[in-house]
Amino acid sequence: MRPPAMLSTAFQGETMKISGNEIRPGNVIQHQGELWVAVKTQHVKPGKGGAYAQVELKNLVDNRKLNERFRSSETVEKVRLEQKDYQFLYPQGDMLVFMDQETYEQIELSRDFVGDRAAFLQDGMKVTVESHEGKPLGISLPDQVVLEVVEADAVVKGQTASSSYKPAILENGLRVMVPPFITSGERIVVDTNEVAYIRRAD
Repeated sequence: MRPPAMLSTAFQGETMKISGNEIRPGNVIQHQGELWVAVKTQHVKPGKGGAYAQVELKNLVDNRKLNERFRSSETVEKVRLEQKDYQFLYPQGDMLVFMDQETYEQIELSRDFVGDRAAFLQDGMKVTVESHEGKPLGISLPDQVVLEVVEADAVVKGQTASSSYKPAILENGLRVMVPPFITSGERIVVDTNEVAYIRRAD
């Protein structure tokens, strides 16, 4: 088996071109001749100039961090790795336990590997783990999850529904900005890539 340190230069897998604004957390891309996993993405639409994605990348060999700006007009090489579906079972200390949907074999991934999105994991949730030569390199969660609001600030008098969002805390402890009409106890749909409110749950 090729040592992991060779990954950056000797990776021979397939790549596909995607637009810079299509990068999602967990994607593995080839950048500056090395392999990086996207840790966080934030889409920015400035008043002037084109939209871009601000992406926090982590090097798969030495764990270096890099913040890059990718414009929607740019293309990047997304690395096609071996993909396998797993089901999230439970957390165990700093590890997260997943089960292979085909073989029922269990694997453990560190909470750091999943990153901030570990807060979105729910019992039985299906995820896709991308690996190269048996080494997990990236993980994809569903784009949206439904969560209950456990705490939301009261609406300020005179505030219109469209004027400004207010902070709310979700059942998984994450804080998101929600419209003024959302109250504690409601269930909302949240974007797991941007960690942002989408709409009320049906």
